[in-house]
Amino acid sequence: MSGVSGAAPTGSGETARTNTRDIARAAVRAELAQVAFELFLRDGFDKVTLDDLASAAGVSRSTLLRYFGTKEDAVLGAFDAHGGWVADALRARPADEDDWTALRRALDTVIQRYHQDPAGSLATAQLVRDTPALCARQLEKQQGWRPTLAQALAERHGSSGPPALAETVRAAAALDCLNIALDHWTASDGDLDLVALLDEAFATLA
Repeated sequence: MSGVSGAAPTGSGETARTNTRDIARAAVRAELAQVAFELFLRDGFDKVTLDDLASAAGVSRSTLLRYFGTKEDAVLGAFDAHGGWVADALRARPADEDDWTALRRALDTVIQRYHQDPAGSLATAQLVRDTPALCARQLEKQQGWRPTLAQALAERHGSSGPPALAETVRAAAALDCLNIALDHWTASDGDLDLVALLDEAFATLA
């Protein structure tokens, strides 16, 4: 019995190893994404192949495909978690706050990245804007955000069922406001204030 009392909890070692693997994988993914981004800027997105990316990164094509299934994901993969972040922020907003205000404040979790790295964010936004395949893929990703945000609005109202039509419309409109604000910010080469643009977009529909 004395040996049991000093043992680590079952599964704790495996959890630590899993966390370490996740951190290492995220670091490799970020490094590969940076290599891809620089190559796209230099040579043009459409001209770069997956083989070109693998060669530039010094890895095999199969290794690259374990991290990114497509070229588009090499640029946009960093945005995958954003829908979940906004939904979590939305659920955390004060219960007496109206949906439209709550959506606007929840989107701060997305635009925070643009404050942390304005130059890098602008370069990414311009690459996406100027590349039809990336624009299409970004919109496809955001289609997955919309039901997540609508469900978060429903939960704010105490509903455990599917979101109502009005909640889905508000979620879609909020994402459109975000995209339009980003378009204007990108077109200005980052000179305009993104927060002010997003505020204006929301105020227009308020």
